Amino acid sequence: MSQVVFVLTPQVHLLDLAGPAQVFSTAPGYTQRYVGESPSIPTWQGVILQADLEWPALSPDDLVVVPGWRDGYGYFGAETLRRIRRHHDEGGTVASVCAGADALGRAGLLDGRRCTTHHDLQDLLARTYPRAGVVRDVLYVSDERVVTSAGIASGIDLALHLVALRHGPAVAAQVAREMVVYARRNGDEMQASAMLRYRAHLSDVVHRVQDRIDASFAEPLLLAELATAAGVSERTLTRLFTAATGRTPLRYQQTLRVERAEYLIGHGTTIEAAARAVGFGDARMLRRLRARVT
Repeated sequence: MSQVVFVLTPQVHLLDLAGPAQVFSTAPGYTQRYVGESPSIPTWQGVILQADLEWPALSPDDLVVVPGWRDGYGYFGAETLRRIRRHHDEGGTVASVCAGADALGRAGLLDGRRCTTHHDLQDLLARTYPRAGVVRDVLYVSDERVVTSAGIASGIDLALHLVALRHGPAVAAQVAREMVVYARRNGDEMQASAMLRYRAHLSDVVHRVQDRIDASFAEPLLLAELATAAGVSERTLTRLFTAATGRTPLRYQQTLRVERAEYLIGHGTTIEAAARAVGFGDARMLRRLRARVT
């Protein structure tokens, strides 16, 4: 089980916290902890939360998430900022929603990294942390295990992105569907899951086929089998799928394979091993597809 530790400050926004908390409580394999510098945390919306004063022991597989707060209110002491920084230094992932990026900046985690925040706070973040590369008007940005998102509901997109990276797009799609989230929003085009990028349509047939591909993208999938499962002809499936997503079912499957391979390579897997893990016979096809994307 991985831990998700939410670091709370007075006047925290409820949805900044509740959105990611719902995602990780729905996804398999997570426990959640809520820590703060006071046992009683008033939210901006008026609900009083309870927080632990003691931090749990953390491993690199755990996440630390800093939800945002009402502008002008959020504050963390030096010890909390040290713990946030130490988790990242020890190989863990740190994330923020909205104004929570300020805590990451004060912890020294934004220097030399790309980041984002709510559009109303982008100028302030850029002025306060001039060494940070503030990316404007995007939903989320990931840079060396520092993941920042825009305001309020974008915390859900950030959390789904992390679930997709850790467990694959099929699990993220299942979580989104259970939460009744229309899973189509991406953060940065090169970082977002294809599950999010290619779901911006209303075709039930294509969604069903995508679900099947998402769950088995590393396996051989015949167009005839996909068409039979969808109850349409191969020609009709290809036409509907291309109209809805801009690519054929095969290209969609290849996109998922390449995306997962990139994640594995980025975490130390050789290109040969990554190619085999995602269903390619060897690395030649993976190299060609990566070059095409580049």
